Amino acid sequence: MTYDFTTLMDRHGWDAVAVDGLGAGGGAPEPPRAGYDFIPMWVADMNFPVLPSITEAIGARLQQPHFGYFDPRPEYFDRIISWQHDRNKVEGLEPAHIGYENGVLGGVVSTIEAFTAPGDTVLVHSPTYIGFTKSIENAGRHIELSPLKQDENGVWRMDFDDMEKRLSERRIHAAVFCSPHNPCGRVWERWEIERAMQLYKQYDCVVVSDEIWSDIILPGQQHIPTQSVSEDARERTVAFYAPSKTFNLAGLVGSYHIIYNDYLRDRVTAQSSKCHYNEMNVLSMHALIGAYGTEGRIWVDELCQVIEGNIDWACRFIEAHVPGVTVARPQGTYMLFLDCTQWCDEHGCDVSEVLHRGWEVGVGWQDGRPFHGPCHIRMNLALPLSSVQEAFQRLESHVFVD
Repeated sequence: MTYDFTTLMDRHGWDAVAVDGLGAGGGAPEPPRAGYDFIPMWVADMNFPVLPSITEAIGARLQQPHFGYFDPRPEYFDRIISWQHDRNKVEGLEPAHIGYENGVLGGVVSTIEAFTAPGDTVLVHSPTYIGFTKSIENAGRHIELSPLKQDENGVWRMDFDDMEKRLSERRIHAAVFCSPHNPCGRVWERWEIERAMQLYKQYDCVVVSDEIWSDIILPGQQHIPTQSVSEDARERTVAFYAPSKTFNLAGLVGSYHIIYNDYLRDRVTAQSSKCHYNEMNVLSMHALIGAYGTEGRIWVDELCQVIEGNIDWACRFIEAHVPGVTVARPQGTYMLFLDCTQWCDEHGCDVSEVLHRGWEVGVGWQDGRPFHGPCHIRMNLALPLSSVQEAFQRLESHVFVD
């Protein structure tokens, strides 16, 4: 490995909710009991040192003693265009198609507000990223959940018949599509996206495609941009990306949209501007320029190998040592979505009890119920393998016991 994915970082006291937000409520883990250190496996950020070219780019900008108003540099757009071309095989992307967003969820809300009215319904798959639930409901829209189903091999699949039924009966004209899917980790195949987009076309839906996880794809898989599957998909989809998930830059704030259709782009841009606070941070811009370069390509490839190794180890451990707990092996992201239904049924306990047992011994995993997983726990594996192994050994010894 060229880069460091083994150092155990101490982030305490340095602006990291993942380690300093314990006991704060809102789904945060409780602090462990005496004798156990805390292993952060809940917030979807990574416990790896940041790519050096990012800190170098920010450092170079800090040497310039002025931080006034500015316009995005040409390199900002050039780096996004080349990144999307090299990673996702995107053709025909131009600076005019790219726009800044403070965050993906802000862009989701702006799009929904631009094309729906309060009280309208938005189609979302479940399990569901909790951020979608909060932001869509806070915007005064209703959520219609179309459940994903697991096939005979345990792979999460869209239920197209269910989607069509809900689109038709509820007269839905807006949908949020998560690709890759969070929290299930599916990397959708082209035919799946094509079929979903055919339904959205049939029922005249504006599609919001959250592709923030599109760089964290495990070896053997390929991310297919939603806009690439047909000309109609290109014209009816608002896609959102960010370097924040890929390179652990959420604290710098900064995402971007890709919108090819002029009408959609005008409406979304106008809606985004109405809060008067959707402006790029100069350091965030330079962070993206530092991330989306040659070093970033190497770093992400190595990251995906590390994540694959962590997932392989964890899935094998669960199968061998934790009977009654199942997990569909993710194809992308660094999250596991553990199904504890059988174990809880056999031991006469609720998933909340399992969750708290883990917290007591320092395993900082996350309640899966707000993600519409009825007996599930969400688990972040973006940390050194030694920490992953320590966490699962604690679970075997202290949590999943008879």
